[in-house]
Amino acid sequence: MNEQSRNQPGPSPVNKPVIPSNTMGDLRRFEQYLEQSRYSPSTIKSYLSVLKLFFSKHIHLSVHDMRMDDVLHFNYVQFIQGQQSHSAQNQFVSAMKLFLSFHHSSLIIPEDIPRPRRARRLPDVLTKEEVARIIAATGNIKHRCLLSTIYGCGLRIGEMLRLRLVDVRSEEGLLYIKAAKGNKDRRVPLSPRLLNMLREYYIAYRPKTYLFEGQKGGAYSSSSARKVLKRASKKAGIQVSVKLHTLRHSYATHLLESGVGLRYIQEILGHNSPKTTMLYTHVSGKRLSEVRSPLDDLDI
Repeated sequence: MNEQSRNQPGPSPVNKPVIPSNTMGDLRRFEQYLEQSRYSPSTIKSYLSVLKLFFSKHIHLSVHDMRMDDVLHFNYVQFIQGQQSHSAQNQFVSAMKLFLSFHHSSLIIPEDIPRPRRARRLPDVLTKEEVARIIAATGNIKHRCLLSTIYGCGLRIGEMLRLRLVDVRSEEGLLYIKAAKGNKDRRVPLSPRLLNMLREYYIAYRPKTYLFEGQKGGAYSSSSARKVLKRASKKAGIQVSVKLHTLRHSYATHLLESGVGLRYIQEILGHNSPKTTMLYTHVSGKRLSEVRSPLDDLDI
């Protein structure tokens, strides 16, 4: 097979990928392996999606005759030329490494596939006053509780959407987070103020299973949650771009500014590595602004 045919563009990702049956069989076996290994449903879905996209653009390849050039070319075209995020590119690398390790491909050593270098960027963080304005600008108690829960407990959006009524342990003053990132459970402090808000909300809406439910029942959708935040941020006059994850970053930074130790913050946020939590030591602009410049000591 010549290089041109190996790297020939495949169908648009908008259309359903066309993949040979033998490759689909390899992907199904890999999917079973991921399920047996207890990978989260979201991780399985993401890994299979990017692998199907790869093979749809290399329909003449099987797992056993893939070469490193095939992987690197797709990586470059899809993520660099396509201007996709570092996390999307890194997810592809993780999926491909695991897929090749599972199938014991003889032509590519999975460990040799390079990962993209991570740019060290500080997360966007709101001040406490900005968070208060956003929450105050929400239209009803349900939306106010939704944003308050994300910020007040430092949750990821998926963790908030999966919360069930039984996860609110008012007697313990804790919120139980089940099957979070890495399929791990954890507990986070439940503020008395948030608990009172949630009680008010429950009386008004009477959710049945999930803490926050859609109009037709079932878990609240992420798109609806994003719209709630977008409307509230605009109404509050927030000039910077705000995402739901910004509330989590802000929570961690505000904990640090109030003197909570990094080990506690790591536990509350569910970080595997303290290196991830250490990022917030570089975020706190409040502490930076308190550093006295030697210029102030000059007699000028």
